[in-house]
Amino acid sequence: MMKDVKLPMVEIFETVEGEGTRAGFPTVFVRLFGCNLRCVWCDTTYSYPPDKADKVMTIEEIVREVGRYSSRHLCLTGGEPLLYGEHSLALIEALSSLEQIVDVHIETNGAIDLAPFLSKVTSSKVRYIMDYKLPGSGETEQMIHGNFALLRKQDEVKFVIADEADFHFAREVLAQYPTEALALFSPVWETMPPARLVELMLKHALVNVKLNMQLHKVIWDPAARGV
Repeated sequence: MMKDVKLPMVEIFETVEGEGTRAGFPTVFVRLFGCNLRCVWCDTTYSYPPDKADKVMTIEEIVREVGRYSSRHLCLTGGEPLLYGEHSLALIEALSSLEQIVDVHIETNGAIDLAPFLSKVTSSKVRYIMDYKLPGSGETEQMIHGNFALLRKQDEVKFVIADEADFHFAREVLAQYPTEALALFSPVWETMPPARLVELMLKHALVNVKLNMQLHKVIWDPAARGV
């Protein structure tokens, strides 16, 4: 049975959501191990090899652990949480069936075809936050552009902006691949000062793009885990 399927895990914890439209809400994070990309600026390198999964849990065990917390929002993340195909689907369906959970947002990296998930997961609770990898990440060539047309109004597409070249590339992508999803521009703190990103957004009249600041890096040490 699917509830007995085992998935490699990094951690399950409760904190406040750090970014996106649900930023600030108390949220349960379910972080799966494994990723198909190796972004230059990745801040969760412990979620893929050469590190090892902290543990392996069945879907039933994951759901039971989530039920211990009081938060009504849930973030399924990684690594890349959609890496496991049908098993990822089963986990999403199980988590979205929890009565206490009103929102399940899935952080995916843009190199996974979203069509099977959007066609098979019917719960209105489920949203996708697709992280489009710009040139500064080193993984742009892996992006699946067909995903843009699949994303809905409740979904989000995030661009992590490392420099001005990334900024202009993101503008071109949005122009070339229209989407109903909300676009988020998130600065790489070390190389793109937030004030400069705001300046660029205003200069180029990006009135439908939202600045995306990572609250958890303001509240806690940027390298801290489990927050």
